[in-house]
Amino acid sequence: MTHELKNIIRKYQENSKMQRAVLASVCALDGSSYRRPGVRMLLFEDGTMEGAVSGGCVEKEIQRQAELVFSSGVPRIMIYDGRYKLGCEGVLYILIEPFSPDQQFLDSFWKHIEMRSPLKIISQFTRAQEEDHQLGSFFEFDGSVYPLRKGMDRATELEQFEQELAPCFRLLIIGGEHDAVSLCRQASNLGWEVHIVTHPTDEKTLQNFSGATHFSKITAEEVSSVETDQETAVMLMTHSYAKDLQFLMALKEHKVAYLGILGPSARREELLNEFMERCPDVNEEFMNDIYGPAGLNIGAETAQEIGISILSEILSVIRAEQVVPLRDKEGRIHSS
Repeated sequence: MTHELKNIIRKYQENSKMQRAVLASVCALDGSSYRRPGVRMLLFEDGTMEGAVSGGCVEKEIQRQAELVFSSGVPRIMIYDGRYKLGCEGVLYILIEPFSPDQQFLDSFWKHIEMRSPLKIISQFTRAQEEDHQLGSFFEFDGSVYPLRKGMDRATELEQFEQELAPCFRLLIIGGEHDAVSLCRQASNLGWEVHIVTHPTDEKTLQNFSGATHFSKITAEEVSSVETDQETAVMLMTHSYAKDLQFLMALKEHKVAYLGILGPSARREELLNEFMERCPDVNEEFMNDIYGPAGLNIGAETAQEIGISILSEILSVIRAEQVVPLRDKEGRIHSS
């Protein structure tokens, strides 16, 4: 959700000098829905929208009620009962509020995005369809509170929806061949930050990798300069056994959420055996985070299909989900 919020803030800054904006936030849900609480969308007076809170069914009603907020300047709660209109069988409680953050908020927001710090959002709402000046949202950065519009105060008598957003998930792709280009594009479409690492002799540049946010031409010995954390996945796909081994050795002290290795099982076994011979004291936790051959068994053949397979496995790992067809899953799709 962090990448969706980034897009909202960026779109606001592009258009705020020309027209007013309102923010719609799903604060609560009874039953099931296409998206869960915490999703948001931005609406401008001319009808332009950024983001979505459903598969497209709820947005028209939000746009209609947003016009009331533009007219009155007063936040309101919209209740959307999908039991009679959708196949989701849920009731959404949506806060629609004027969106006019000041420059201090905007500067602090982008600073925290760059620092990869978590963001906290608190929305005051009720479960009644009404308008009230006390309704609204606050952001918290390092203990400082930023209201989304002037004059807002905390109202303890209202229901509070609190959400903490982790930094944008990051994918570090080590390799620059055709499949790396394809994987980069697909990962960026998910909203992930993509960092490409290629060898100094590689002729490709950042322009060759659509959607990449960072690009480095470095050797394995220099990969320690690349930041990784628990919101980072790494894909080794140099198509060179020697280079993959060198980078694997260089990454052994890095903490990551997932480390994938491209190639067949026999290559993986050879690679890991030689790695263990050279690095016998490697942390067991690091070894547990290695996935090779990377990807889920979906019969992927093309670079694009392999990319879907890899990204699907990464998602299943970071969400701690057992991979099964949804038709075979008992109970709700989302556990919370």
